Amino acid sequence: MTLPLFDRAAIAKAAGRRLVLDTVRDALIAHAEGRTSVPPPLHMDFPEADGDCHVKAGRIIGATDFTVKIATGFYGNPDLGLPSNHGLVCVFNARTGQARALLDDGGALTAWRTAAAGALITHAMARPDAVTLAVFGTGEQARLQASWLAELRPVGLVLVHGRNPRKATALCDELNANGLPARPASAREATAADIIITTTPATAPVLDAAHVREGAHVTGIGTDMPHKNELPPALFHRAGLIATDDHDQCLDHGDFGHAVRAGATARDGDIAAGLLLKQPVDRSDSAITVADLTGVGALDAAVASAVLGRLPLPL
Repeated sequence: MTLPLFDRAAIAKAAGRRLVLDTVRDALIAHAEGRTSVPPPLHMDFPEADGDCHVKAGRIIGATDFTVKIATGFYGNPDLGLPSNHGLVCVFNARTGQARALLDDGGALTAWRTAAAGALITHAMARPDAVTLAVFGTGEQARLQASWLAELRPVGLVLVHGRNPRKATALCDELNANGLPARPASAREATAADIIITTTPATAPVLDAAHVREGAHVTGIGTDMPHKNELPPALFHRAGLIATDDHDQCLDHGDFGHAVRAGATARDGDIAAGLLLKQPVDRSDSAITVADLTGVGALDAAVASAVLGRLPLPL
């Protein structure tokens, strides 16, 4: 039998935002509780093309499916009229090892999984009264982080900082058109926001830790390979609470790992993000909180399986 193939349009129709948020929340909790199987990701770097590729696999223990995912990010693609991100997901039966379907999502499932994880953790860790959001980056993930966070809490203003002023303005125009007040901002102004989310492929910190105000929350999304770095070690030194989506991954190739190797924080100075979703911890209004998210294969498996359950498979 031919392996069922579903394109991005069919996947988008099946994958509602609430489905993804609920699935990612449950998967993060399962991962924090040790109910997942996630091998180390495979990374490839393409410096000549300003690109990278990730191969991630994972499963929730006891689930009917597991997945192997390929995701690429080639950051010069917009200048060629192409999207920055692409990829596909293969879903396998966890009891027989047989392939069930190929999801040719163009990287959409990765983008939505990342948006959901960022929004959930940011909402859980930021002060309840924090309403000003700053995003570093002007691409798809910057847009998704702002809009998905707004599903969970009021966002009064989005400050957008990017290297390209034209792209920052374009993102602000898009957010404003969708009911989220937004305007471009300098790095200094953005760093003083109540909530900060970084979504860039930067290889050096994009903000100055000294300019982060007391009581702020910072979520780092973009550091998912050893050569990348968005958040400075000094920020982790100032933090009263640090969360990671996967301790070992974040130590190996996350901003948390950069901070540990710099001596800015202890290697056991983090808490599993999923535990914060299950049971929020008390935080003082003046504490700085930080989340480092590197992307977990078990979340991909959970989201792909949930979406596949809404797609028309042949009998």
